[in-house]
Amino acid sequence: SAHKFHTLINCVTFPHPDTMQEQQLLKPTEWSYCDYFWADKKDPQGNNTVSGFEILLQKQLKGKQMQKEMAEFVRERIKIEEEYAKNLSKLSQNSLAAQEEGTLGEAWAQLKKSLADEAEVHLKFSSKLQSEVEKPLLNFRENFKKDMKKYDHHIADLRKQLASRYTAVEKARKALTERQKDLEMKTQQLEIKLSNKAEEEIKKARRKSTQAGDDLMRCVDLYNQAQSKWFEEMVTSTLELERLEVERVEMIRQHLCQYTQLRHETDMFNQSTIDPVDQLLQKVEPAKDRELWVQEHKTGDIRPVDMEI
Repeated sequence: SAHKFHTLINCVTFPHPDTMQEQQLLKPTEWSYCDYFWADKKDPQGNNTVSGFEILLQKQLKGKQMQKEMAEFVRERIKIEEEYAKNLSKLSQNSLAAQEEGTLGEAWAQLKKSLADEAEVHLKFSSKLQSEVEKPLLNFRENFKKDMKKYDHHIADLRKQLASRYTAVEKARKALTERQKDLEMKTQQLEIKLSNKAEEEIKKARRKSTQAGDDLMRCVDLYNQAQSKWFEEMVTSTLELERLEVERVEMIRQHLCQYTQLRHETDMFNQSTIDPVDQLLQKVEPAKDRELWVQEHKTGDIRPVDMEI
C-alpha cells in the first residue's frame, strides 16, 4: 500500500520517516518562516493543536502589541519632560536673591533665566518626542489586526478544504475495499457453482470495482490539488509575514534611533543655555561692583581730622 511512503497528520500528507528523501529547505541558511512552520503544534494548555501559521500570526500580533507599549513608554517619558520643564520655568521666576547687584547680580539673573531657557529645551524635546517617536509608533499599521484576520481565514479555509477532501479520499478508499471484497466473494462463489447469472453478477461487480478505483483516483487527485494550493499560499503568506516583521523591526529601530538623536541634541542645547551664564560669571569683578555700590550708597568722603585747641 502507498501508505508506506506517507504519514498523515491532521489531513496533511508528509513523507514517511523511513522512506524520506532528504528535502532541501526552500531558503537554506535563512531561517525563513516559509521553511519551519509546516506542522501543527500541540497546545500546551489544552488538547487542541495550533497550526504553524497561527504561531506566526501570534508573533505578528504580539509585535503590534509591543510597538503599542513602546509608544506608551515614550508617552510617560514625555510627561516627565513636561513636568520637569514646568518646575524649571516656575523656579526661574522665583524672586530669591533678586536684589543682588552689580556684575554678580547680572550673572545671577542670567543663571535664573537659564532655567527658563532649559525649560524651553525640555519642552521642545518633549514635543519632538511626541511627533517623531510616539505618534509614528502608535500609527504604524493601524488596520493590522484586520489584515491578520484576513490571512488567518484564508489559510484556515484552505486547511478546511483539505480536510474535507481527505474525508472524501477515505470514503472512496473504504468503498473500493468493499467493492473488491464483493468481487472476491462472487468469484469464489462462481468456482462453487457455475451459472450465467453468477457470471453476470461478476461482470457487474468488476465494473463497480473499477468504477470505485477510478473514484478513489479522482478523490486523491482533488486532495492533492487542495494540498498544493494550501502549500503555495502558505509559502507566499509566510514570506509576506516575514517581510512585515523585518519592516516592523526596522521601523522601530529607526524611531528609537530618532529618540537617541533627539536626546543628544537636548544635551547640546542644554549646554548652550549655560554658556551665557559662564560668560557673565567670568566678568564678575568685585572691584567694579564695589565702585557701583559705593557710588550709589556713599554717605560722605570727607574724613575726620584731629581736634585742635
